[in-house]
Amino acid sequence: MTNAVGPRAVFGVIVPSTNTVVEHDYWRAGLSGVAYRAGSMYIPDPVMGNDDDFRALLGQIRGSIDTAVRDVLTAEPDRLVMGMSAETFWGGVAGNAAFEQRLRDRTGLPVTTGASSCRAALNELGCRRISVFSPYQPVADVEVGRFFTEAGFDVAAITGLRCPTAMDIARVGSERLREVVAALDGPDVDAIVQVGTNLSFVGLADQLENELGKPVIAINAATLWHALREHGIDDRVEGAGQLLRAH
Repeated sequence: MTNAVGPRAVFGVIVPSTNTVVEHDYWRAGLSGVAYRAGSMYIPDPVMGNDDDFRALLGQIRGSIDTAVRDVLTAEPDRLVMGMSAETFWGGVAGNAAFEQRLRDRTGLPVTTGASSCRAALNELGCRRISVFSPYQPVADVEVGRFFTEAGFDVAAITGLRCPTAMDIARVGSERLREVVAALDGPDVDAIVQVGTNLSFVGLADQLENELGKPVIAINAATLWHALREHGIDDRVEGAGQLLRAH
């Protein structure tokens, strides 16, 4: 429900307790009349140094998401936005659809997830062949690749940064991210896609689009774009990539 600081929309944003980037990226967009209320998923053990660790981390997310959703609903938001991405890709297209349906059934709200937002963004931009990178371990990158393939995209390559902890995701610097994008890019690649919401990439993605002459999609820009456009808000944002600037 809208209020004095969010007369146009209040978005409930579900984030891991380790995440420092999502809310920063959303507020930095400077959208007048749009407010955000975060619900935090408690992550007591943020280690994700191998596949087993990553599965355990995902178990913590699954164990705490209902509480985070419960808490954010007390602010009476107009839409639920998932400010975490791995779980939204898990199980491919069917897994994403089931995840979104569970949230809609639980909240009665429209839902924006990272996986669906990236798919919608790529379709909007007319991109078919993509390269993808994440902060994840291989077990999660398999699921990310599976989603995009099932959604009809040709995945040329996928690279996981294999961050040792959930907090280390936010410590990856722009130089390293530039190296990853350079390694993934090629003349046959239509777009570069970044997943993992605690990676700080929105501003750099905007710069890289200008340098490479092709879409570079940061997941936090994609989820914000999806939430706004699905909610009927057509404001254009500078400095966050062509999705928010021109679509």
